[in-house]
Amino acid sequence: MKWRWILGALLGLAVMAGLVTGCQLTRAGYETAPYRVVSREGLVEVRAYPALRVVTTPKEGDDFMRLFRYISRGNAAAEKIAMTTPVFMTGVGSAREQMAFVLPASLPNPPAPGNQAVSLGEVPAGTYAVRRFRGGTQDAGGPAATELRSWMSERQLPIGGDPVFAYFDPPWIPGFLCRNEVMIPTRWIEGQSAETAR
Repeated sequence: MKWRWILGALLGLAVMAGLVTGCQLTRAGYETAPYRVVSREGLVEVRAYPALRVVTTPKEGDDFMRLFRYISRGNAAAEKIAMTTPVFMTGVGSAREQMAFVLPASLPNPPAPGNQAVSLGEVPAGTYAVRRFRGGTQDAGGPAATELRSWMSERQLPIGGDPVFAYFDPPWIPGFLCRNEVMIPTRWIEGQSAETAR
């Protein structure tokens, strides 16, 4: 019986957190950064992404809340901006580590940030090898990135940069239910398949 009380308490806290922050309890209903799958093999997809407008901040202190305040009217226009998925992490494990929210496609001219630690930017269009994983956050030396690099090496897919991590779920979702991804930029010839990329 005790575990039922604990589970109920945790669920209650999650609901309260969602109500306080304005976040939904799951990723369902959020706009997701668009992409096109050009090849799929097992746990790995090769995806083509268009250019994405993002708002970024250094990964330190209240990084998530700095970005959340920006979309919650903490910007020059006092404009409320819809939350999207995923949250991107770049430069993981380095002094250049940053967190980024993707801005909605319906917002071509986002307002200026009200915090100097927050900046607007654009991720250029590109192709990525992507592997999903469960559990908590990982870094560039973790199993997901290591396995993806190995997969790319076996298929002679060039590695075009450092891993980017994408997290789709609110922090109160248990790790085994989360959709997390590691993405590594690469080059891709249209019409090529994973099996013929050697």
